[in-house]
Amino acid sequence: MEAVFLAFVLMLSIFLGFELISKVPATLHTPLMSGANAISGITLVGALTSAGAGIEAMATILGAAAVAFATINVVGGYLVTNRMLSMFRKKEGPPQSAGQPGASA
Repeated sequence: MEAVFLAFVLMLSIFLGFELISKVPATLHTPLMSGANAISGITLVGALTSAGAGIEAMATILGAAAVAFATINVVGGYLVTNRMLSMFRKKEGPPQSAGQPGASA
């Protein structure tokens, strides 16, 4: 019975997440990604705690795998966020002459 309840919670969270993310406008995806990276950072702290507890060998192995995957997620997320933010930066080009736009001196 517990497996049915957990499957229901999983399906509900997938549906709710899809509905919420699909309603986010494109201008808010970068802040949303930054928030997701912060949550992944919290996951990384939990994974480090699990890996370093030393209670059982399997818990340490799973904790180490969680550390690896969470680190990949955090670093990749920040790289993608940085790339998205760079699209909004002003590109510097060659200086224009004062007389005509586009004319070279």
